[in-house]
Amino acid sequence: MNAYKIILSGGGTGGHIYPAIAIANALKARFPKSEFLFVGAKDKMEMQKVPQAGYSIIGLWISGIQRRLTFKNVLFPLKLVVSLFRSMAILNSFKPDVVIGTGGFASGPLLQVAAMKGVPTLIQEQNSFPGITNKLLSKKVTKVCVAYEGLERFFPKEKLILTGNPVRQDVVDLEGKSAEANTFFSLDPHKKTLLVLGGSLGARRINQLVESKLDYLKKLDIQLIWQCGKLYEEDYSRYNSNANVQVHTFLNRMDLAYASADVIISRAGASSVSELCVVGKPVIFIPSPNVSEDHQTKNASAVSGKGAALLIREQDLESNFESQFSALISSESTQLELSTAIKQLALKNATQSIVDEIEKLLHK
Repeated sequence: MNAYKIILSGGGTGGHIYPAIAIANALKARFPKSEFLFVGAKDKMEMQKVPQAGYSIIGLWISGIQRRLTFKNVLFPLKLVVSLFRSMAILNSFKPDVVIGTGGFASGPLLQVAAMKGVPTLIQEQNSFPGITNKLLSKKVTKVCVAYEGLERFFPKEKLILTGNPVRQDVVDLEGKSAEANTFFSLDPHKKTLLVLGGSLGARRINQLVESKLDYLKKLDIQLIWQCGKLYEEDYSRYNSNANVQVHTFLNRMDLAYASADVIISRAGASSVSELCVVGKPVIFIPSPNVSEDHQTKNASAVSGKGAALLIREQDLESNFESQFSALISSESTQLELSTAIKQLALKNATQSIVDEIEKLLHK
């Protein structure tokens, strides 16, 4: 049985960390005797999430460039030089057979040095509009795995492989779970159910929208599963007393939440979009305008532009939400059209496809 030494790097947000962990888990299943090491950024969430997943991690003293003049920007050149030397030391000590990056500033120095040393390298880009780190790294690395078509304008065409984003398989396996979902959430199977997702922390503008539309949803006789996020628990948990409204800080059974939904409202982070394509339910994306390079709007546009979801920008919610939601929830044919179209965009075997590409690098 082959035993390899594999380094994975990426972080800053869950959108970079969880794909890296998913890839590591799949590699571990395929090559169980292999040794894994993660490299992240000190003081970022990967320093907790990666050990929780059972892997060792080393933190670099690195951070992104701020959009305004700050002391952190003044320190950036020093941090970069220190991180490059630290990356060289890590590579010389661990001697990896392959290095994998999933985005975020932490992966920049490590992948740069690995490519310079001739170590086989692969980056996985989750978004339809790449971040600056992966755009810069793409010129140096061996392969670039992407989740969307048309990224030749950002990356060298000869390095591109369309694989999709890793998704949690247990979460998207919904076959035969509708009855269990109705029981779990105490739902009326004869009523339409709206699932609202704002991420683990919550989405302030989506929460404000839902709060303002509770009477409207009540008139439509809609059941609501509202995941408000841990930052907003105190603000919205009181609405649990409303009939047909249940507010959750966090959803422990996402598979049953998805199975219960007739329509889903969600942010448009790359992992969420990929997951919702596999889930195959009608979706209204409300992208966050506050992420770097407006990634979420571009991700949502890549799906809505193919007639596979609805997209409402935050600034248009007051004027457009009720008309678009009413048209969707009242039309079984529109729901079916969106469901069919978004399923066609799903790349269900993304994690295994990425691991296949990594295995080719290992065998070389």
